[in-house]
Amino acid sequence: MVIGAISDRIGRGVESVTSSVSETFFEPVIRLGVTGLSRAGKTVFITSLVANLLDRGRMPALQAASSGRIQSVFLQPQPDDTVARFDYENHLAALTGRDPHWPESTRTVSELRLSMRVRPSGLLSGLSGLRTVHLDIVDYPGEWLLDLPLMGQSYEEWSATSLARAEARREGEAFIAAVRDVDGAAPLEEPQAQALAARFSAYLRDAREAGYSDCTPGRFLLPGELEGSPVLTFVPLPQGDARRGSLRREMARRFEAYKAQVVKPFFRDHFARIDRQVVLVDALGAIHSGPRAVEDLRGAMVEILKAFRPGRNSFLTALMGRRVEKILFAATKADHLHHTQHPRLTAIMEALLRDARDRADYAGATTEAMAIAALRATVEETREHGGRGLDLVRGRLLETGKEAAFHPGTLPEDPNHLLSPARAGEAKWLDEDYRVMRFAPARLSLKRGEGPPHIRLDRAAEFLLGDKLR
Repeated sequence: MVIGAISDRIGRGVESVTSSVSETFFEPVIRLGVTGLSRAGKTVFITSLVANLLDRGRMPALQAASSGRIQSVFLQPQPDDTVARFDYENHLAALTGRDPHWPESTRTVSELRLSMRVRPSGLLSGLSGLRTVHLDIVDYPGEWLLDLPLMGQSYEEWSATSLARAEARREGEAFIAAVRDVDGAAPLEEPQAQALAARFSAYLRDAREAGYSDCTPGRFLLPGELEGSPVLTFVPLPQGDARRGSLRREMARRFEAYKAQVVKPFFRDHFARIDRQVVLVDALGAIHSGPRAVEDLRGAMVEILKAFRPGRNSFLTALMGRRVEKILFAATKADHLHHTQHPRLTAIMEALLRDARDRADYAGATTEAMAIAALRATVEETREHGGRGLDLVRGRLLETGKEAAFHPGTLPEDPNHLLSPARAGEAKWLDEDYRVMRFAPARLSLKRGEGPPHIRLDRAAEFLLGDKLR
């Protein structure tokens, strides 16, 4: 087994070196991971990014596009034959059709390749011809991201953390009550284990609906073909006797099997191959849900970033796997706010993710935070209210389809006005009511050569791809 593991690592190392040499001297490949938590907008981000790279009329901040150096962009078959193709065409049709609607979220890992014919810049640009740069976009279900920190935890550590988290949430009351009635030292009875796992899964779903981010294990929320299997039939239990054949011993064994058979292959085969990363965050949704959801989001992002291996790629680092060079932390749904509040949303994002971002910066990766909307669903207007102008956003309501304008509340200029009560565990905001409306996609009439309207998607693309297109 040890020899097999060493052989496997050497094989992957040789493959990585060969890939790096090929990319350096022939056609470079950028592997862009798009990750985020529930409702952060991964599917919309990828669809709009691809559409706006194919038709670049709305991408002035992407320098290779605005200067005309990108001569053409086209879709190609993806390199990984065993990974599902990102359903770009149907997602775009959903967003831009006569009755636009949000596409369904991706339920598995998917991938798409764009190839760009680029005229080099610099002194030698006139002496060399066009070169091809491939962009492989990989979409990860956000629920699975939450599993990555489990690789460094024992069953006892995970149980203690999960039980404490459930006890602090109203949604966990029923599960905690069920666990108190269980004798973990008693012999395993499969119906009891299945009933506990079902109750644990229900708690995680309820917590996610309430706006919480850290709801592990993620496959309990999105089980796919593993639904009902023993690898998804375990729960956290208080520490105690774990003799052979006991419920607690079997729960620990299945937890380790989950890490070995589900989490580690995902990390090895997909996540660890990324060299550019987008982390999408529905910060406005967390703010709307309250201080505890904001603190939970901050903690979740810190844990997720522990799984990244940030730093600069080099020929030698390919032996150990790729390292993330650039990480963009993007607060989505900026179109739900008037543009005058966007700097405050960006500042909150930077403060919210400071722990995780500092860790990446220290390791040598370049990071940036910004507020974006991959697909703009609203327009702005100002109305008189109480003798002064009130900045609003107006859009088509998701529930009714009717047009409505609203003011979501004013974000604080100092992010600590949000983060301090969040860290203190306050139940609600004391001096403000932050609201979030659910908008449907706007009906679009796109001109030739223009992608869907957005907010700062071109800046995001320049940060993530610009250096590779020079």
